[in-house]
Amino acid sequence: MTVSRCLCALAFLAATACTGPKPLPEDDLEDKPWEVQRTSLPPYPQDGSLLSVYVSSTRPFAFFIDPGSVSVRQDGIVRYTLVARSLSGAVNVSYEGIRCETYQARTYAFGRSDGTWVRARNQQWTSYTQYQTDQHLVLADDFFCTPRGTKTADEVVEAIARRSRLR
Repeated sequence: MTVSRCLCALAFLAATACTGPKPLPEDDLEDKPWEVQRTSLPPYPQDGSLLSVYVSSTRPFAFFIDPGSVSVRQDGIVRYTLVARSLSGAVNVSYEGIRCETYQARTYAFGRSDGTWVRARNQQWTSYTQYQTDQHLVLADDFFCTPRGTKTADEVVEAIARRSRLR
């Protein structure tokens, strides 16, 4: 093979490699220490501002979103605070993210009863498509995601507020 053919083949391989699928953007909190992540957490949710999200009559929890915590950054991840209340009054608070492109959810932190956050031990992205009444699937399909991508934070809050008023 001549030198010019080798250079052409190398140029072709380099160009082909560049046109492959782009990797998903990495979450900006992913590899940062907890002290840095903590500064990115929203204020602890207040009961008076929560918006109701209906998931299913078979779920033992009522779910709520704190509208002030909803954000969508350049990475396309919808971040929000979720409050789950059981019929007996137990409350779970979590700060989570949903990636619409891949139907994955992630928990960043859990709320404590004293109004502080503690880092989630498992911060891996997990698929939620197998749960038909799962709160993540409802949030993604009904409020966060579109066939073309992710809604803006304002669109998300308006959709949840509109549905919350109807209930």
